[in-house]
Amino acid sequence: MTRSRKAPEPKGIPSLRSFLGSLESAEHQEFAARPSSRVANQDAFSEMKSHILGLYEDVEAAHSFVDETGAIFDCIPIEQQPALRGLSEAVPKAPDLPPIEPADAAETAAQAEQDEKRPSMAGSPLGAHRKDLFGNTMHCPQGTIPMRRVTLEDLTRFPTLEAFMRKGPGGAGRPPRAVEPATVPATHRWAHAYQNVNNGGGHSYLNLWRPSIGANQVFSLSQHWYVGGSGGNLQTAECGWQVYPGLYGDAQPHLFCYWTADGYNHTGCYNLSCSAFVQISSSFAPGMALGPISVDGGQQYEIELAYWHANGRWWLYFNGTQASNAIGYYPDTLYGTGALKTSAAEIDYGGETVGTTSFPPMGSGAFANRGWQHAAYQRTIGYWPPPGGTMINANLTPSQAWPGCYTSIVNLYAAPWYETEWFGGPGGNC
Repeated sequence: MTRSRKAPEPKGIPSLRSFLGSLESAEHQEFAARPSSRVANQDAFSEMKSHILGLYEDVEAAHSFVDETGAIFDCIPIEQQPALRGLSEAVPKAPDLPPIEPADAAETAAQAEQDEKRPSMAGSPLGAHRKDLFGNTMHCPQGTIPMRRVTLEDLTRFPTLEAFMRKGPGGAGRPPRAVEPATVPATHRWAHAYQNVNNGGGHSYLNLWRPSIGANQVFSLSQHWYVGGSGGNLQTAECGWQVYPGLYGDAQPHLFCYWTADGYNHTGCYNLSCSAFVQISSSFAPGMALGPISVDGGQQYEIELAYWHANGRWWLYFNGTQASNAIGYYPDTLYGTGALKTSAAEIDYGGETVGTTSFPPMGSGAFANRGWQHAAYQRTIGYWPPPGGTMINANLTPSQAWPGCYTSIVNLYAAPWYETEWFGGPGGNC
């Protein structure tokens, strides 16, 4: 990017340059006194500050805007994002995905019922036709990406930088299988469905809800897991939507991606908060708020997500399967010589919550047996066998280790729903 001409100042919000200037002079005492602050001490604060300054070292923003939740997005050159800075390789072009019409889809008696179900797509809040409340265009120029600004307000809602990077308080773990005891972190709960199968990624439509997060509760989400290895060698590529006030500072569902290369022990981070995910899209961004939200008994909204492993990368797609729908990718180099360097051994879909003395609602807050217009779902679930070809319909096994709080049901329907998981519940004391 040529820096001879300074980018125009955005209206009503601090530019990236101004933000970094104020960050340099930020003091621990100021942030520690804020009601939302959980930062442990001066050393933890200094580490957080250094991390943010490192994310934006030598970065210039061509444009900035704010979304409806108050989050600022900076349009930075693709090559200046954390995962590419200092590398000389050209940014690759995303491939089109193989067909998503399952190769082994079965006809069922529920065809007419499925035809009557008409969910609508929840779209990106970003676009050249949209302006924020200050009049800034909510779109980035060609050659740049909208990167959600990482701030000290975000980080100091956690005790340490390590806590900010983790999947959730107390770390994370592989969701328990249906036949396994729930030997997982005490703060996490799941209702999900899985299949052990060699795969190069998969697909689903995820019904969009906004579960409420109460006192002593942390987050609620709906997601994909693509998993390989086990124990300390467990590796994942993950995506979905989550309501996580501690991470985003609001109660809206946000698009997210996550990864780990060592069983969630020392690697992993959300979105672009570390040097891992490579974003290529100027239209979609990890961390962006999503909407509209499904209505109980009324209109249902959904997003479409897929991972596809090709040419040394785990590509992530949003609301479509063409190259233009690719958000970006996790490079195989993140996984070293581990399982996900070549393929995954398991697909997994469903919900996860985190709490302490109680757990929040999952999905809509309704149990799985409430079904259409009430329970949360993921539909058209399938996977691609490496090295490619038409998507294969999943054959999932539901797992619900806490049925008093959350349940999961799997059904196979005819087109266009195919393999579908209903899941969720009210939470509470599990």
